[in-house]
Amino acid sequence: MPDSGDVQVVKGQNPGDSQVRVYAVAPRENAAPGEIVDGFLEAMTSDDPGFATARKYLTEQAAESWKPEQSITVLTTAPNREQSDRNSDPDDQDRIYPLSGRKIATVDARHAYQPVSPAAYVQSIRVVQQTAADGKSKEWRIDSLPSGLVLGEADFLRNYRSVNKYYFASGEDWVVADPVYIRQRQDPVTRMDPVTQTVKALLEGPTNWLKSAVDSQFPSGTELKAGVTSLTTDDQSTLKVPLNAKANQAGGEACRRMAAQLLFTLGDLTSVRVEQVELLKSTGDPLCRLGKGQAAEFAADHGTVPKENPYFVDAHGKLMKLEVGDEETDDPAEVPGPFGRGTTPLQSVAVDRGETRAAGVGTNGRDLFVSSITTEQDPLPAVLTSKAARPADRLSAPSWDGRGDLWVADRDPAEPHLWMVPDGSGDPVEVRTPWLTDDTRVEALRVSADGVRIALLVTQGERTTLQIGRVERQTTGAEPTVSVVDLQPAAPRMESVTAVSWAGPSRLVVVGKEAGGVQQIRYLQTDGSTSASAVLPGLNGVTSVAAPNGDGAPVVADSGNDGIVRLAPGTNWQPVVKAGGSPVYPG
Repeated sequence: MPDSGDVQVVKGQNPGDSQVRVYAVAPRENAAPGEIVDGFLEAMTSDDPGFATARKYLTEQAAESWKPEQSITVLTTAPNREQSDRNSDPDDQDRIYPLSGRKIATVDARHAYQPVSPAAYVQSIRVVQQTAADGKSKEWRIDSLPSGLVLGEADFLRNYRSVNKYYFASGEDWVVADPVYIRQRQDPVTRMDPVTQTVKALLEGPTNWLKSAVDSQFPSGTELKAGVTSLTTDDQSTLKVPLNAKANQAGGEACRRMAAQLLFTLGDLTSVRVEQVELLKSTGDPLCRLGKGQAAEFAADHGTVPKENPYFVDAHGKLMKLEVGDEETDDPAEVPGPFGRGTTPLQSVAVDRGETRAAGVGTNGRDLFVSSITTEQDPLPAVLTSKAARPADRLSAPSWDGRGDLWVADRDPAEPHLWMVPDGSGDPVEVRTPWLTDDTRVEALRVSADGVRIALLVTQGERTTLQIGRVERQTTGAEPTVSVVDLQPAAPRMESVTAVSWAGPSRLVVVGKEAGGVQQIRYLQTDGSTSASAVLPGLNGVTSVAAPNGDGAPVVADSGNDGIVRLAPGTNWQPVVKAGGSPVYPG
């Protein structure tokens, strides 16, 4: 195997058909204790209703106490069942079988995926002898086992899929994505189909990590009407959702917002086409109806232009715009104003989501400027200045959220700060960052369109990791207070991360390396989950990357000696311009 040289594109092996189904098999008569453990571990990966077959491997007491819906432990591969202690007395009435593996994530009772740095997983299963149903013979059954489900990653991705629930940003009129995992097919415990599972998960409320920054418009205690396990659209693509009595008194505007949450949530399900939602009272009477077009006003990125275009900084520090078509890219064009003329040369840039203004960091990394990119104007004074001595310790590339606020990090080792500039023109607000200690700094940042989440490349010591922080805002008197709290790892399996970009409501494009691996570019969910198909074609020396919020437009990257390159859907990387850097989409 070569240990140096460029990365070459090769075709990998098919990871397997995600539609393969496992059917649980009941324990055979006189099964050995090791066979009982193996059969149970296999039965956990099935869709068996109520996990009834899996429970046949358990004692009556263990079957009653086992709650597979409470949690899922995800391992890199299926749990390894080791041999029981061979020194034990063969006449003993029990056997203990150690289980081992590499734990990479858990899923809690609210369906939230929580990744962890790969760590040793050690548990055990105890098997005991009990009297068989005939009242005479003995049979082995499990009476002690780990809580919830324990699945290898392949089985987890075969049985579960990621969907976005949507809630309103606190006090605002736009929605925020909250990714969770539901069963690909009928849920074994609730017997609900995927559409009904998704609606149920939405009504249960936001995940614990997000709940302090969002609001649900559904009245507390709102659930699906008792007995509902299947929801289907009619011939007009309308989904009727019967609710319990808690929702009966919801007013007109509140009901519209409830329906909007449902429409955004169901929009991520490719298995169903929902054009409008009708909410029903517990009596069956209509509560309200809302169409997809009406719900669009609540989108976090509703200010984004219909066709997103990428931008970059050329070799002379000028801001250039790329008009990207389906198959070809026009020659880059200078934008109007001092950024395009080069009177304010830049090293990094961010374009607002309406593509009317840009924020740029000057070539020395010291000053942050804001300027129109639609009209000519004179250069404006810097809105923020770093005092760091070295250029590499000064300002990061900036980022705009969907509210029109501007974010940037000052990487000064003496005074590291995270700053927010209201509307890109107000007085800079120092963001509260209790986690930003002396040996920690923010290398790069990207804020979500909803302004509730921020992706951060955080360096601590020699390692740079990808973290997702929650943005919390409060106004006390005339002074706004902004905090970024509760950082969560989004790529714990990557040893180092070089670049990140948002690629939709809850998806990121990340450039980084796993331990002992080469640099790769892949899609990740903000909760840190991924799949084998999420890896993009190989590319050497990537220092920055930009992805569109919608589908169809290409991913753009800065690839060292290759300059600015683009990756359109279904193609390979193609060169755009030889000299340039800081590729960005609006945001």
